[in-house]
Amino acid sequence: NKTNLVISGCKVSGNLNENLVLKAYNLLSNDFKLPQLTIYLHKQIPLGAGLGGGSADAAFMLCMLNSNYKLGLSTEELKKYALKLGADCSFFIDNKPSFASGKGEILNTIKLSLKGYYLVLIKPDISVETAMAYSLCTPQKPAVSLLDIAEQPPEEWKGCMKNDFEDPIFKIYPAIAEIKNKLYQKGAVYASMSGSGSSVFGIFNQQPELNNCFS
Repeated sequence: NKTNLVISGCKVSGNLNENLVLKAYNLLSNDFKLPQLTIYLHKQIPLGAGLGGGSADAAFMLCMLNSNYKLGLSTEELKKYALKLGADCSFFIDNKPSFASGKGEILNTIKLSLKGYYLVLIKPDISVETAMAYSLCTPQKPAVSLLDIAEQPPEEWKGCMKNDFEDPIFKIYPAIAEIKNKLYQKGAVYASMSGSGSSVFGIFNQQPELNNCFS
């Protein structure tokens, strides 16, 4: 017998043994006596969208195993395990607005509230390969610290808070840039590609009238 992974929802390509949920189980089973399981994963966050779906799945799997089987791992210990699975997995252990540094493993919780705002998320029929996006990205040090920008209301973010993945990805996929521009045209106070793409989000200070313009 062995632990099995059954996936439904969004189609997931590749070897199931490379799935981060199964890797999370195997990581803890190396140090703790865990039973053989059948894990059911219902994918609703699309792949190649820059939304951290796989990383979130892995982090929540660690937390669930820790809770269900009373492993006694602290939040900090869970973060150390999460880091072994991916640089951004640790973020989802706390799952709170945070400023990440290092490889993404050094997290400082920040005060950030979007209460009263409307968030629109557009996922085009494009998937951006994460490894390719990272190979093309050249991080730039912002003129103003992201910590300082985040303390300002979203109306002040445009032109200051920039996703460095955008320039190279927009050159390859101009349709993603068009989505960002259209969100601004529709009244977004801030819009950006999410992570390494391909999804784009817009923040509005009033309910937007989009009228199926992204269909």
